Amino acid sequence: MVTFGVFLIAMVMVGVVTHGETTTFDDFTVGSRRLTAPVAALSAGAADMSGWLFLGLPGAVYAAGIGATWIAVGLIVGTYLNWRLVAPRLRVYTERVGAVTLPAYLEERFEDRSRVLRLLSATVTVVFFTVYVASGLLACGLLADEIFGAGFELGLTVFTVVIVIYTILGGFRALSVSHSIQGTLMLLTAVALPAITLWHLGGFDGLHRQLTAITPALLEPGAEASFADKKWTAGEPLGAVALISLLAWGLGYFGQPHILTRFMSIRSTRDIPLARRLGMGWVIAVLAGASLTGLAGIAALDKPLKNPETVTIALSAHLTSPWIAGVLLVGVLAAIKSTVDSQLLVSATSLTEDLYRAFLHRRASDTSLLLIGRLSVLAVALIAYVIALSGGGVLDIVAYAWAGFGAAFGPVILLSLFWPRMTAAGAKAGMLTGALTVLLWKHIDPLLGPLQSGIYEMVPGVLAATAAALLFGKFVGHRPTLDWSNAMANDTPQAAPSGQGPWPPYPTSPIDGPGR
Repeated sequence: MVTFGVFLIAMVMVGVVTHGETTTFDDFTVGSRRLTAPVAALSAGAADMSGWLFLGLPGAVYAAGIGATWIAVGLIVGTYLNWRLVAPRLRVYTERVGAVTLPAYLEERFEDRSRVLRLLSATVTVVFFTVYVASGLLACGLLADEIFGAGFELGLTVFTVVIVIYTILGGFRALSVSHSIQGTLMLLTAVALPAITLWHLGGFDGLHRQLTAITPALLEPGAEASFADKKWTAGEPLGAVALISLLAWGLGYFGQPHILTRFMSIRSTRDIPLARRLGMGWVIAVLAGASLTGLAGIAALDKPLKNPETVTIALSAHLTSPWIAGVLLVGVLAAIKSTVDSQLLVSATSLTEDLYRAFLHRRASDTSLLLIGRLSVLAVALIAYVIALSGGGVLDIVAYAWAGFGAAFGPVILLSLFWPRMTAAGAKAGMLTGALTVLLWKHIDPLLGPLQSGIYEMVPGVLAATAAALLFGKFVGHRPTLDWSNAMANDTPQAAPSGQGPWPPYPTSPIDGPGR
């Protein structure tokens, strides 16, 4: 309780300290694009991993053995490609059009006068991320109840209040600083807990002997063990479909707004190579540590667990003193909170920038936008809190969210960065096709009869979205007029003609006025 209390107080203090530096809407949403390489690396990693890192992944490995770690391989590859392909161009392009959200960037990038693209992408972002936030708050409440027996509602309320306070006070700056702290704690837990467990088991040799004695399938990378009735037995070999499904999780990175926002906020493209190296080292370390925790838990715990996802909590309590366990379990809380606050801020930013300013008050002052942004954080948090109070059911929706964002935004983002002549029609078609394919795949797959695959919906979603975007992007709609051929020559916006923004002005309309 002391360690958790100190951690929560520290998070509130971060909000208090950064409040004085958050004076504009740009500060609140992207930190005025001044993230250093180490902070950007830790913030992107911490925003990405969530409680799944210490609950879902170790639980999957605990139940199925080393064969379940292919998902970690897919995430590592996806993280690298995201830093390598998306980060530099997205940083330059979003600054060039003055966008602080993905919907704003997509509208300006494709010169979408209909504004349908912005409305569509903003709606998807706000709705799905509100539910995503609810799942994180739900995990916070369950974690507090599991560790302290304090009651689900009390834990949920305390953690929600703390997250809302520092997010409202410091916005993106508070999140960036807190993510540096939380990312460090997550790394500590991922490295220290399996190290303590291996020392208890007598090293890797002792772990290998005990796992082999239970069933050799636990150590076969091409197979998954079966865990039922609190015992392990040899399972089925991993087929091509299962392996592709596990690796396909890495495809989701290209379309995750809460991760891409970190790329938009980094100080300069010259900082990206260092941020990529630091971020990759962090990701590999925490994924390897979490996977090893699941394996080691099989051998180190006296009795098989009823719920495999509690293996990190059980090991901390079983092998360490309450003080050390408190520090280790704060890392679990940090993983949950660092994703919840990121998704909360992205939802509030999109609500303010892409719905309020874009459709209700085009000439809103910076002060009013900052106020609306903070009120939006509170509104989204309250809705997510009510959803979380209902308990189960949220996680089933969230299972679609990663694939939904990845399929809806991923291909469109990549094409917007690497295909200068891509059109708004292609972006709309790709986004709708990807989202609908993911949402309906569980109903479509059984209709295929002998061709039924059982593959993770991310795969057909990304393929269908890419095909739709390419087809409509080539033959439908007007092509953007701005020349992107020299966009990556440097990492500062090109000077625009006097009286114009970075894009050529649109014709006068009742909505837009004389140019945009």
